[in-house]
Formats: sequence, structure tokens, C-alpha cells
Amino acid sequence: MNAKSKIALVTGGSRGLGKNMAIALAKKGIDVVLTYNSNREAADATIAEVQALGQQAAAFQLDTSNAGSFDDFARQLTDYLKAETGSPNIDFLVNNAGTALYAPAVATTEKQLDDIVNIHYKGVFFLTQKLLPFINDGGSVVNISSGLTRITLPGSSVYGSIKAAVEVLTRYLAKELGARKIRVNVVAPGAIETDFGGGHTRDNKEINAQIAGLTALGRVGLPDDIGGVVAFLCTEDARWINGQRIEVSGGQAL
Repeated sequence: MNAKSKIALVTGGSRGLGKNMAIALAKKGIDVVLTYNSNREAADATIAEVQALGQQAAAFQLDTSNAGSFDDFARQLTDYLKAETGSPNIDFLVNNAGTALYAPAVATTEKQLDDIVNIHYKGVFFLTQKLLPFINDGGSVVNISSGLTRITLPGSSVYGSIKAAVEVLTRYLAKELGARKIRVNVVAPGAIETDFGGGHTRDNKEINAQIAGLTALGRVGLPDDIGGVVAFLCTEDARWINGQRIEVSGGQAL
């Protein structure tokens, strides 16, 4: 890490939207630390792309559904940063890591619900709590939500409602962290062509066409549509944006 560069931590930054966010941040001159759950090879590939843009990058394994691992993760992260930059701190936290659940309410199991709560809410809450002492004053937190908090589709009741909880949490954090001039916002992507949910939107032509037909700009979103918005929220140009939900969906289901 470059002691003169600002540093962003992106959870789930090895692939999909997280990878795009990491690359977009690097294009803004921001160094990146990313986490990955199991695919170290993909994380290394993302690191290489960030470094090719002239920024520093590193990756750490983290299961964001396991809050009990956050102490060890924070210790690894801050030890690394202190050795590299002289400070254990970061400037930006992007809570991106997540998994999908497609199940009707009548068929959703308690374990399925618990898994979504653990990764999408409990993980976001406690990882942010754990890292707040190490986020520089004047920094930024960006939470990732979903268009499914506004648009209701059968089978997404648990995922959509837990993401809605993250949106409310975002507003509370924005108020509570205001004294430290830390801004907290939430980005809500519409349907995006990635491997998320097993490529649910990308690989199912019928679903893809249906969503494109519901979207004012006439297509399904791509990862490149999202990363730049997250990176923007980590710049001085976004200094007066706080406590906001920004939907990035091309005008889906208006």
C-alpha cells in the first residue's frame, strides 16, 4: 500500500460486482484491499488488474457470514496495513459480499433465512462495527443493497426484506457517524449480468429479456454500470451525499 494513497476495503471483491468496484476504485487512484470467501485464484487475478492500473492491492480470506471471525480478520488487516503504510487505518469500506436466495416465502426454511441474515445483515453490521475504529475520519462506508427492496418479485421476499434492513441501517449509521464526518450511503443495483445466484439473470434468456423489457434503457445491467458509482461515492466529489439510497438500475420498473 502507498502511504500517500487512500485505501478502500471491498468485501467479496474477487469477482462479479465486487471485482468491478475494486477496479473502478483503482481508476480513481485508490489502493484496494479485498476479501474473498474461497477463490484465492480469482482474488489474485483482481489484484493483478488493480496493480496494472498503478495502484496497490491485497486480499484476505473472509467469510462475512461468520461474525466470530471478524476479530482475527481485523487483526490481520490492521497488522498488514501498519506494516505497509505505518497506519492501521482505511478510508473506505464497501460492504459488498453476498449470496442470493430464490425461494417463495411458503417454502423458505429457517436455515435459508438465517444464512441470508448472517451474511447480508449481521455480517454487514458487525464488520462495520469492528472496523469503525480503523476508518479515518472523513471517510466513507458504502453498503450494497438491491433493486428488490423497491421492486417485488416472487421468490425474493427474504433477500429483499433483509436488504431493506441494510438500507435503514445505512441511514442510522449516517447520522451516528456524522460527528466523524464519515458518510454512509447505499447503492441498490438492479438486475445485473454476473454469476450471482448461479448466473440467474445472465444465463436465463427468458429472465434477461423480461427484465430488459421492464427497464427504461432497454437492457439488463452490466458490472461496469455499478463499480463507477461506488467509486464515485468514495471521492471528494460525493462529499455532500450522505444517508442516501442510490438505485443503479437503468430505470427498471419505473
